[in-house]
Amino acid sequence: MFYYVLKYVLLGPLLRLAFRPRIEGLEHVPSSGPAIVAGNHLSFSDHFLMPAVLKRRITFLAKAEYFTGPGIKGKLTAFFFRSAGQIPVDRSGKEAGQAAIREGLCVLAKDELLGIYPEGTRSHDGRLYKGKVGVAVMALKAGVPVIPCAMIGTFEAQPPGRKIPRIRPVVIRFGTPLDFSRYAGMENEKTILRAITDEIMYAILTLSEQEYVDTYAAVAKAEASAERAERARRFPRLPLR
Repeated sequence: MFYYVLKYVLLGPLLRLAFRPRIEGLEHVPSSGPAIVAGNHLSFSDHFLMPAVLKRRITFLAKAEYFTGPGIKGKLTAFFFRSAGQIPVDRSGKEAGQAAIREGLCVLAKDELLGIYPEGTRSHDGRLYKGKVGVAVMALKAGVPVIPCAMIGTFEAQPPGRKIPRIRPVVIRFGTPLDFSRYAGMENEKTILRAITDEIMYAILTLSEQEYVDTYAAVAKAEASAERAERARRFPRLPLR
């Protein structure tokens, strides 16, 4: 119930006012039955903007850190994310990935929409990164279509590290559903999973018109962080007098 209060009374109207989203291709999202909506991930706001414009409820796989904060603030944050249709996912290893797949399949088994970001984390620089194959595993095991989605302008509105978003219009673009039934029963074939994931990422790229980087976002983030640390070590800031 609180999901719909957020969507129609509390958060949804505020998001529509702040971002004035233009929605394209909404007819590609089925009105009933299970499906995966796979999108790029540019901003913290993405978690709430897409549900605000969809007619159906959508459940997202979200990082577990949103649900494990200490104290009263942590409990309120966890309550908020659960109420907004988010499921906590531990991203710390292979077994964690299997747990995420199980959670996603449970959502699809209830004939609901599942939202997922195949990149696995937010883009730190606005570019589109290589997708992880979990989305392909779920699509094959559940036998459901994948609807590509592109969030456009949310990086500029609220890039990583910015708590309060800028007020500016954004575009949310849905593409034609992708059918992978031709690969039924092949969810254990690594080459097939990679081919499916790459097809999904190409569809997102076509919609978003981002620059594509053929490496995982988490790897690129770590490299960028290491470079910043090395620059800081080599060129330390002098204290102001």
